[in-house]
Amino acid sequence: MKLIIQIPCFNEEKTLKNTLDDLPKNIAGIDEIEYLIINDGSSDKTTRVAKEWGVNYIVNFTQNKGLAKGFMAGIDVALENGADIIVNTDADNQYRGKDIATLVKPILDQNADIVIGERPILNISDFSPLKKKLQRLGSWAVRQASKTDIPDAPSGFRAFSREAALRLNVVNDYTYTLETIVQAGREKIPIISVPIETNPSVRPSRLAKTMFGYVRTSMLTILRAYLVYKPLKAFWFLSLFPIIPGLVIWIRFLSFFFVNGGAGHIQSLILACTLIIIGFVCIMIGILGDTIGANRKILQDIQYHSRKQYYDGVKIASPVEKKECRIYYR
Repeated sequence: MKLIIQIPCFNEEKTLKNTLDDLPKNIAGIDEIEYLIINDGSSDKTTRVAKEWGVNYIVNFTQNKGLAKGFMAGIDVALENGADIIVNTDADNQYRGKDIATLVKPILDQNADIVIGERPILNISDFSPLKKKLQRLGSWAVRQASKTDIPDAPSGFRAFSREAALRLNVVNDYTYTLETIVQAGREKIPIISVPIETNPSVRPSRLAKTMFGYVRTSMLTILRAYLVYKPLKAFWFLSLFPIIPGLVIWIRFLSFFFVNGGAGHIQSLILACTLIIIGFVCIMIGILGDTIGANRKILQDIQYHSRKQYYDGVKIASPVEKKECRIYYR
């Protein structure tokens, strides 16, 4: 059983060594542990720190591409190098390395394919009261969209089985954390959370410049993911907003029409028809999206089998002996 721990990095030379030092060297049930760094266009000495420490793999981006693309690039390299379990953690040492054993245990026990570390949000002193409330609100929204019971959706501390990693698809450029939960819930991939502890924060989050920007982007990400996986239900709900007022106005027009013998109120009829037409357009968009969704499922299945065939072939053909640090340029 091989575990690869991946760490997305962007200008992390000051914190990376402490993070790497904290990672476990052995875990019960794991035969081999390797370490992977995704250098997301860093302009400092992040890559040098990783090489000097002795990581096994480095994925180098020539320019910053964002957390989502870095995450997926790391997943691809981990699969290519035979990972049976992949753990993602942060380079700022927010998450404790000793909790990785807790994170991978449900996968080793075959109780889940995705495990997410649940931070003690209410007890984190670095989070303001507003941020704590927004974190809980965002996680609630993800639970509604994904039909899961994950209490800490934004947590980047998570483990994936090889099977789950082969099925992952992230289409947004912002972050993988929310979309992968919605995908797992809607695709019936076994997903659970486990409680973890965190270290004190050493720097502000780089995911968003402002709290408002973070909330706005997160909500758009959740909405987009939900529209991808449940377009008919989403657009059917949206169609109610124009259809219900349209029907009310139309009934009002009919009452005036029969009471007053058809005189006047033609504007109400035009408005009612316009609103009802908009509503039916929303429904048609939902039906079209649902049809596209059926094709997406077929394409995802083809992608899964193609990736499985390719990466499993690479895994079998890979030499057994350990090599020096491999660098991948993307």
